Amino acid sequence: MGLRWVLEAARADFLGLTVDYPDALWHQAKEYSDWVVDPVRINFSSLEQIVLSRPAAERLLMACAMGGLVGIEREWRQKDSGLRTNMLICMGSALFTIMSVVLAGENSPNRGQVAANIVQGIGFLGAGLILHAKNRVLGLTSAATVFVVAAIGMTCGAGLYLVALVSTAFVLLALQLVGFFEMKLAWKRYPMIYEVRADVGSTLPMKVVGEDRAEAIAEDVSAALHRMQRVILKVLDSAGQRLSVLDRDNVAGIERVAFTVVATKKVHTRILGELRESDATDQVVTYRDTEEE
Repeated sequence: MGLRWVLEAARADFLGLTVDYPDALWHQAKEYSDWVVDPVRINFSSLEQIVLSRPAAERLLMACAMGGLVGIEREWRQKDSGLRTNMLICMGSALFTIMSVVLAGENSPNRGQVAANIVQGIGFLGAGLILHAKNRVLGLTSAATVFVVAAIGMTCGAGLYLVALVSTAFVLLALQLVGFFEMKLAWKRYPMIYEVRADVGSTLPMKVVGEDRAEAIAEDVSAALHRMQRVILKVLDSAGQRLSVLDRDNVAGIERVAFTVVATKKVHTRILGELRESDATDQVVTYRDTEEE
């Protein structure tokens, strides 16, 4: 029996495959496989690495591909956990899963000891992605994505390619289609930044226009500013929303007030329409919150 057949049989034994080899070849391969994954042996020869490198490389490449697919979706949404992060998490989980079997050895009753600690490590990583901002919790979807990407990596490390592929498809469907239907059905409450602008004018110094004229201009500016503020409060009160000002300034006589509203699509449409119809505002623009999941 040649060395090539022994290596093939040892590889099949390591992967748990059922192949029709002679009993003598299986016995020799079994001894060689046990010797390769002996936990006492920390150093591996070139021959030992040949047995393990091919299946390990296949699993790591599959993990990179699956993590990359999820990472592309996250990158497209401009999230912090993007392409590289998800690829590294998925590949790292697969590598830990492979090494857990190799280091434990064939006769060890606990071959998943190293892989079991992946969940704890990913838990710390996911906790770092969750942020508390005023009345909102941000990053829950990103943290959950990191968690499931690690699980896909472990699946690839175990050699379950079909399960990993189906799981990745489910993740992409959940991130894309489910969110799309939530928006269409107006179930999802999402943040929107409103910027209300009004030409209230600018005050002029008394030395230039005189005291009476300066006071009249200041009163007009104050009245226009109050009208805009009352309109904003009235519209938000009717929608059951609280005013939380993000920024406020005056640029060349244009008063600008920016605030965030977390509501459904129907409520956002109503608020935007009422603000634009008011005579106290000259322009109302909206921006999508970059931290939105």
